[in-house]
Amino acid sequence: MEMDRLKIFYLEDDGTIPNNPDIPVLIYPDAVKNTEDMEKVFHQNRWRNSWVNGIHDFHHYHSNAHEVLGVKEGEATVQLGGSKGVKITLQKGNVVLLPAGTGHKKLNASHDFQVVGAYPDGADYNMKEGTLKERPQVLIDIKRVPLPELDPVFGNKGPVIKYWLQNKQNVIK
Repeated sequence: MEMDRLKIFYLEDDGTIPNNPDIPVLIYPDAVKNTEDMEKVFHQNRWRNSWVNGIHDFHHYHSNAHEVLGVKEGEATVQLGGSKGVKITLQKGNVVLLPAGTGHKKLNASHDFQVVGAYPDGADYNMKEGTLKERPQVLIDIKRVPLPELDPVFGNKGPVIKYWLQNKQNVIK
């Protein structure tokens, strides 16, 4: 993958969807050529607890796990970061890394749209929708989610290493 094509989004808390203040959303265009192998690629890099389906059509996030979504078929327009967030078009072969707390919602999709979702080391994930009663605890939970050791596509190299792991070390210093 050409790093100059990588898309990076730092998304701010919108008051409902917390997003992640420390690490960015990463979008890898055309990261996986043979999308039938996408789940296998994620598993080889210790992103497990995978599933194949679509993306929910309501704003939601996971406060206890980072998530990778790889487009196996079709294309969709997705909103990241809550109702005031960015709208992106994803297509077959694209991979999106969502830090814990990052809101996501499918706005529209082709009839054949499918994604593979997975989590570092097969972490369990929760489903949060941005309610007021969730708020205090999710802000704590998001900060506690460990960073993955490997990039879901490129293993011990790639954007997760550069923009999540090295970035986090710089934030801590």
